[in-house]
Amino acid sequence: MAHWKALGIAALASSLMLSACTESPTGRSQLMLFSSGQLASLGDDSYNQLKQNEKISANTNVNAYVRCVANDLISVLPSPWRDKQWEITVFESEQINAFALPGENIGVYTGLLKVTENRDQLAAVIGHEIAHVIADHGNERMSNQFAVGLGLQVGAALASAKLEEQDAAMVMAALGIGAQVGVLLPYSRTHESESDQLGLDYMAAAGYNPAEAANLWRNMAKVGGAAGPEFLSTHPTPQTRIDAIEAYVPRLQSLYQSAPKPTCRM
Repeated sequence: MAHWKALGIAALASSLMLSACTESPTGRSQLMLFSSGQLASLGDDSYNQLKQNEKISANTNVNAYVRCVANDLISVLPSPWRDKQWEITVFESEQINAFALPGENIGVYTGLLKVTENRDQLAAVIGHEIAHVIADHGNERMSNQFAVGLGLQVGAALASAKLEEQDAAMVMAALGIGAQVGVLLPYSRTHESESDQLGLDYMAAAGYNPAEAANLWRNMAKVGGAAGPEFLSTHPTPQTRIDAIEAYVPRLQSLYQSAPKPTCRM
């Protein structure tokens, strides 16, 4: 995997030459030390590894349903995201989980469909995960980790000619899918709040009821007792989160009411 060495050199050079500050979709300042191409390469490699290691669902109806909801959301994303070719994979697993990765990759676990009571709640999860990608949270987190020292480990992993299993786990965790590989590097509360807001925007624009997002998180909190489902291991769930969603939803009612209503059904 020679490209990992080149990628690592480029990343290390970036850390020395750049203190790149950009703005997130909500106007928040972000530190970005990696290029979009570097993140896409990491996302693609991590996604391909997951597809090799996880069982992919062969259920035609489930696949069509998940892809229908995801494609509805993709169709209303800001440019250039809505024009990209997103890959959507449904994994056959009891895990209550979903993720989106740089490189336009989306994964949904069938266990999630037992918690999402309707298509609106599924849209809330997928929209939230897509928002992490569009807001470049993986890049920001890796850049911040690099800046404080953990990035030295990430850089070493990227620079190695052969990506070892533990290094791959670290990279995937940095991109937001740590729960699947046993390494937890949670997004910050800032990232989570930002993704909640952006995901609600996408939901409403696609005709999905944003009010269902609060119900989704209530459902999540009830699953698995005090610990909750695995999905919540990387997603903070204070009541303040539900309160923030419910406070934001009224601003989206006009957008939601004017949007074409979705037709996705299981």
